[in-house]
Amino acid sequence: MRWRGRRLSTNVEDRRGLSIGKGGAGLGCGGLLLLLVISLITGVNPLELLNQVQEPDQGGYSETDRTTAPQQNDEMSQFVRTVLADTEEAWQQTFQQMGRRYEEPTLVLFSGNVQSACGFGSAAVGPFYCPADGKVYLDLSFFQALDRRFGAPGDFAQAYVIAHEVGHHVQNLLGISEQVHLQQQRVSQQDANELSVRLELQADCLAGVWGHNANRSRQLLESGDVEEGLNAAAAIGDDVLQQRAGGRVVPESWTHGSSKMRVEWFRRGLQAGNPSVCDTFGSGGVGQTE
Repeated sequence: MRWRGRRLSTNVEDRRGLSIGKGGAGLGCGGLLLLLVISLITGVNPLELLNQVQEPDQGGYSETDRTTAPQQNDEMSQFVRTVLADTEEAWQQTFQQMGRRYEEPTLVLFSGNVQSACGFGSAAVGPFYCPADGKVYLDLSFFQALDRRFGAPGDFAQAYVIAHEVGHHVQNLLGISEQVHLQQQRVSQQDANELSVRLELQADCLAGVWGHNANRSRQLLESGDVEEGLNAAAAIGDDVLQQRAGGRVVPESWTHGSSKMRVEWFRRGLQAGNPSVCDTFGSGGVGQTE
């Protein structure tokens, strides 16, 4: 990716190095699936893992901590700020074309654990978006896991992860997330999982829309970048995660979709560059992006 020397977003809150107590019950997108994977690998009861990230509030970082923590300016911080800035430019333009105003999200960098408006989160559950505060939460150690454990290296693979979470922010602004949440409350668990899959696949597609526009308008991509992104999408499919955990593939339990699904929808957004192709819910159904 040609990311160096570009504009850095100011919408990044760096909480790395801050110690906090546990609180709340927010697992974020994909949290339950990843807890299941960890349970299968370690043999720990998944309910015990769930309790570890849902303990009652034992405190948190103070405003003094927030203001005195040094703002780090390492290379990864610059990379994240650059990618976020590019998503801001891309979605501002797209929302303007839709006759809407884009409200920029904040990206929170943390290490180990973090408190969000959705509750307590940890590095174990991976990056997540909290619609209650409009923030993306990211522990940079996930990028190391993406490379070393999932076999998906590269800066565009990392950018895809950020763009996917920003895609959830776009869904939140358009009211899609709320529609899906309301519908999930009225259906069975299996049908609720299916809706979750469709929501996640749409975020993959929206990440692709960003990638297309970033390359068309700002020539961000280099040779091999698209393959990096598609490889990352494939590496974190539900079927692959279940297989890596040593279990059998259970489509009824998926919340993000298979590798093939994730690659297909990410590629669709990359090729078209228009959110209108991201209707994973079917024409006229819940979740249309207009």
